[in-house]
Amino acid sequence: MSSRRVALEALTEWDNTSSYAGDILADLASHYKLTGPDRALAVEILYGTIRNLFLIDEIIDQLRRGKIKSETQNLLRIGLFQIFLSGIADHAAVNETVNLARKHERGLVNAILRNALRRRDEFEAAIPTWPLEDRFSHPGFLIERWEMQYGKEAATALCEWNNQPPSNYARINTLAADKEALNRVRSATEPSLVGPDYPDFFLFEGAPNHEWLDAGLVYVQDPSTSLACRLLDPKPGERILDACGAPGGKAAYLAALSGDPGSITVADSSEKRLERTRGNLERLGAGSATLRKIDWTDEKPEPSELEPFDAILLDVPCSNSGVIRRRVDVRWRLQEGDFERQAELQEKLLDSVTRFLKPGGRIIYSTCSIDQEENERVIERSGLTVEGTVNSLPWRDGHDGAFAARLRA
Repeated sequence: MSSRRVALEALTEWDNTSSYAGDILADLASHYKLTGPDRALAVEILYGTIRNLFLIDEIIDQLRRGKIKSETQNLLRIGLFQIFLSGIADHAAVNETVNLARKHERGLVNAILRNALRRRDEFEAAIPTWPLEDRFSHPGFLIERWEMQYGKEAATALCEWNNQPPSNYARINTLAADKEALNRVRSATEPSLVGPDYPDFFLFEGAPNHEWLDAGLVYVQDPSTSLACRLLDPKPGERILDACGAPGGKAAYLAALSGDPGSITVADSSEKRLERTRGNLERLGAGSATLRKIDWTDEKPEPSELEPFDAILLDVPCSNSGVIRRRVDVRWRLQEGDFERQAELQEKLLDSVTRFLKPGGRIIYSTCSIDQEENERVIERSGLTVEGTVNSLPWRDGHDGAFAARLRA
């Protein structure tokens, strides 16, 4: 099974179902035993096409008037992505895509793709003048929100950022027992350390080093996720709650910062997610942390059921608007009312966990959103004292978007 065939099957399923692109591709790649460069090409074509959907569909509309079958539309989408956005050789982009078409449609697909090649200079000159919604394939309401909150220049830069493949980062796990191996990892990653603000993070290309991962020497994690942990600033002996803790990346980093995994409690509403969290924490040397299944919105525990905590990390469910580059489905799933709905849930969660804070304790409220409705507005309405906030804005900082605030009751 060719990479392009897998990408086409995945795009068709994604277009017709509510499944996530990554899950679809993982299942198909496993089924067809697609690995290495072939899998990488399938990922590039599928994710690149989804990221640029409005742009590609606008090109199709200008190349072909009239109705096109959905199967043909998806075939043209992956073909035009290769021609305009991938750097793949023209002959391969056209010929391999045409070969995927049914016999009676090959003539049509071939004609449209070759017409696109002839008119490529024309399109490339025109595209920069198109509205941002078409040019960068983002729903108009998202662009309007970003322009209102951050200005047009920043909104344009964010759209450009979101349309690029994400960079890959990992964190060196200082809790790892094998210090010699840890030093070798540090030496091997020294040239690509992210910077003084993120001393344990490094950039890597391609797939992560699975020997390092399996040995618990590193954990795949974006630097932006460390903002909340460093703002919490855990100390040895403090009782710390990671209230929405799966899959354990932030809890493991808190354990590394404090050097005291046994003082950390990790909660989540899903038993399945907690099992995954348990495996991650054990591999990362934080297996002595306590895991609790708690749904903070439903069967909320009574204060007598949990001893109060010195610090609580509340990493709430959110719109994921700060990680659109990394999660290709997000922009197509978000609706205008989602921000307000998420804020209502976030406020409930914040109110629920506050009951378990010691007098004088601190709460770190965090999201992977860049939207003020989910960030500043939530903490303003919380009634808690805001001691400080930090954020990561992708177009400014070169990492995923994130927000964190330190609060006191």
